[in-house]
Amino acid sequence: MKKLHIFIVSDSVGETGELVAKAAVSQFRPGLQNTSLKRLPHIETIDHVIEIVHLAKNQQAIILFTLVKKKMRATMKKECAKHGVRFIDLMGPLMVTLEEELNEIPFEEPGLVRKLDDDYFKKIEAIEFAVKYDDGRDPRGLLLADIVLIGVSRTSKTPLSQYLAHKRYKVANVPLVPEVEPPEELFKVDPEKCFGLVISPDKLNSIRKERLIALGLNDDASYAKLDRIKQEIVHFEKVASRIGCQVIDVTNRAVEETANVILNKIQ
Repeated sequence: MKKLHIFIVSDSVGETGELVAKAAVSQFRPGLQNTSLKRLPHIETIDHVIEIVHLAKNQQAIILFTLVKKKMRATMKKECAKHGVRFIDLMGPLMVTLEEELNEIPFEEPGLVRKLDDDYFKKIEAIEFAVKYDDGRDPRGLLLADIVLIGVSRTSKTPLSQYLAHKRYKVANVPLVPEVEPPEELFKVDPEKCFGLVISPDKLNSIRKERLIALGLNDDASYAKLDRIKQEIVHFEKVASRIGCQVIDVTNRAVEETANVILNKIQ
């Protein structure tokens, strides 16, 4: 099998080029066997380009580049043609097409897509909020949240909280257990932003048994028994009714589907 060498050259971090290279090579060599992918980031001078082409020639490597500056792309193509090095310009053709379509001049500033903006910080803040107020850890978060989730154990409250956090929503969730009185703050939450998650007893029974086995415990513990589960669901229904919140059956729903129901409601 021929050894494949690919240089991934970028004026930013080179992540895009590497992902594309891996996706393409895997169609020929799953697992990237006998393949060398060398990422060369932050290439911003003509001298760097010339040096890389000489190195690629010596190693018989293909150059895949994502360079936003027209001058740098032109130099790369010229040097590759001069030394017989195969190359792929991943960014250039699209930028040229956009320039013609928009009749605008590109900024030619590397790394713009990775600039930290308000949207990025909102996402990080929402994720940190979901972690801090997960599983009823601090009831004070209920009054600060954009969305509040309630439900018995193993109704996907935590993954749903994280999914919604990636959509920039601050989410707090509270597990409901018959022996524990819900926090007072829960009944002060606007019912419109509170959602109860319910699941069929049989499905929950199966999920909890699998959970116990995964933890190396006996699957006939009270936690997974149908009678106990039904008792918890009755308690959940009483609390949800007292709050006046919408209840969503998550029995056969993926996290994304449940999230869409919630987002459609609050938007």
